[in-house]
Order: sequence, then structure tokens, then C-alpha cells
Amino acid sequence: MNRPTSLVRIGIAGCGNVLGAYLAVAERLHNKGLAAVTVLCGREKHRRRVLEEFGVPNFETDYSALLTRQDVDVVVILTPMPEHGGMAKAALNAGKHVLVEKPMAVTLREAAELVDVARRSSGHLLCAPFTTLSPTFQIIRRRLCRGDIGRVLSARGRYGWAGPDWTDWFYKPGGGALFDLGVYNLTTLTGLLGPARRVTAMTGVAIPERLIQGRSEPVEADDNAQVLLDFGDGCFAVVTTGFTIQQYRGPGLELYGTEGTLQMLGDDWDPDGYEIWQNNAGCWQCFKETQPEWPWADGLRHLVECIQEGTRPTITPEHAYHVLEVMVKAQAAGRDGQTRIIETRFEPPVSPESGRTEAAHRVHDRAREHK
Repeated sequence: MNRPTSLVRIGIAGCGNVLGAYLAVAERLHNKGLAAVTVLCGREKHRRRVLEEFGVPNFETDYSALLTRQDVDVVVILTPMPEHGGMAKAALNAGKHVLVEKPMAVTLREAAELVDVARRSSGHLLCAPFTTLSPTFQIIRRRLCRGDIGRVLSARGRYGWAGPDWTDWFYKPGGGALFDLGVYNLTTLTGLLGPARRVTAMTGVAIPERLIQGRSEPVEADDNAQVLLDFGDGCFAVVTTGFTIQQYRGPGLELYGTEGTLQMLGDDWDPDGYEIWQNNAGCWQCFKETQPEWPWADGLRHLVECIQEGTRPTITPEHAYHVLEVMVKAQAAGRDGQTRIIETRFEPPVSPESGRTEAAHRVHDRAREHK
């Protein structure tokens, strides 16, 4: 591993729609004297925009050339989903730290290889999404671990929209609504409740053709999904997702416990505070967002700070692998209607307040014990 100079040096592969969000995070890191983007990698047509609009000093069209650069400590992968696994593996093998957008890979075999390489690598591997880093997620997890709504028995997540119209790979094999959208709720719910035990689903193509840049394109990947999760001990959750949702109002995440209800307002990738009902209070309590400017690309900040401080990231490849297994087996369940066992496990994020890592649906209401 090439150790960073005073600045962690970042190379970004992929110059599509999400690039701006990561460059904004990188700029804040640069202003703090922590990091700098030294090179972008993309298609030749992006060169002028990158050099003139973004002011990045170097541009590569060959990903392998980016990996051999000595002025790159971190590789950020923002390319289409089917490319993620192979590119992340190559970057780790080149001795780089890696941040890869979701999902980490599109097959379980590729993801298993990536987790294995990450365990042996000197570099960190951070896999999006980064919903577990949001201040609202951290507050909700602390409250669940304290037992503020008792033991969680049921949960619901929802995220969707009408779907992208700028490229067709979202609708091709290796794409789809689960990989692009459902991954957020699945990461958040497993981050709060721990590893899922079983999954079944209804998935399908609801809109068989999409208009992409004025052209009609066939849809080959599922664009609509209802996913049912079993967390054990009678705790269940459902995720509603798809490129089939025009608009919605109401909480993005709902958690129902033996002593109350807790709801995340907004989407889990863009929270807007939360509200809680506790039976012993007998009323709804609403809490405004503590950090409304929190960016969904915050994983880059977390990775850079871990490199600078010599600490391990709280986001693990094992968690991303678990979520991918849930999604792949949900897709299979959607085809034949059968429930699948989830075999992977991961260590849930540590609650900053209590230091506990138990799944929240197993935590008893300790507040009642001290009344």
C-alpha cells in the first residue's frame, strides 16, 4: 500500500450522474487539508468537461493506467453496476483503498471473491450505500438499542421513483430496481435489525419498454419489487421498491416495537428527522433533522478519515455481501415464488452510545427494568 502524503490522493473512475456528489464531498475534504482528487478516468468525450468544469488536473481513459499511478491512494468506482466487482478487485490487488458504488458486484461469486481479496488486502474496501453513516440512522439505532420502543417485531421500507431515462443499463441484466433502489432500504434495515434469515419476494417487469434519450428500449431487468424478510424470532420486514413509483408521502422507514413505533422521515439516503410513539408517553414526539446537509456520498469522507487516523471503517464488505445475497435471492424468489435461506452473516454496526452490536430486534426494553 502506498501511504498517503499529507493529503489522501483520490482517483475516480466514472464520470456519470453521481460524479458531482462525490466531487462535492472531496472538495470539503480538500478544504480541511485531508484529501485531493488527482485524476478522473472515463470516456474520451468526458475529458474536456473534467479538465475545464471540475478543474481536476489529470484524466485517463484507461482504468489500468489509473491503477498504476503513484499519485492515487484511493480509487472511487462510479461506473455501471456490472463493472463494479471486477474493477474493485483490480484496485485492491493494485494496493489501493477502494470505494465502490452500489452494489459491490452483481453476482454472489464475484462478491465472495471481492470479500476474500478485501480481507487479505492492505487497503480498505467501502461499499455503498452509506445510509448507516447518517446522523439520523445513528440516533435511531441508539434508541432501538436502548429499548425505547421495546423489541422490534415488524418493519417497512420504501424507496422508488419513475426511473432513469438517460441510459438503458439500469433496465438490462445486472441492473434493475433492487440493485439500484432496494439496496438502500435493505442496507438500513439490516443495519438496524441485523442479518436477515430468509427472504421471499414478488418481482417483475411492470413497464416492458422505456423511453431512453428519445429511443424506445426493452426492459429486461425487474423494475418492480416487493421483498419480504424474516429476521428471526417473529420479526419481519417488507421493502417496496421500483422504477414504478411516481411520488409518495409518508415515512421512508417504519419500525414497530412492543412498546412503540419509530419512523424515519424522508428517505434513508436523505433523512428528514424522525418521529417516535412510546406507549408510556402516549403521544408522538417529532425530531427535526440534526444535519440536513448530510450527503449520501459521505462514505468518501469516512474512508479518508479512517486512512488519516489509521482506523478501520465501520462499514464492512461483509454487510454489503449480505445485502447482495438478499437481493439476488429475492430475484430468484420472484421467479419461482420460493423462500430462500440467507447464509451470509455480518457484524451489525456498533451503537456509538452503548458499544453494543446486538441486532436491535433482540434488545429488550431496559428502560422498563429500571422503573
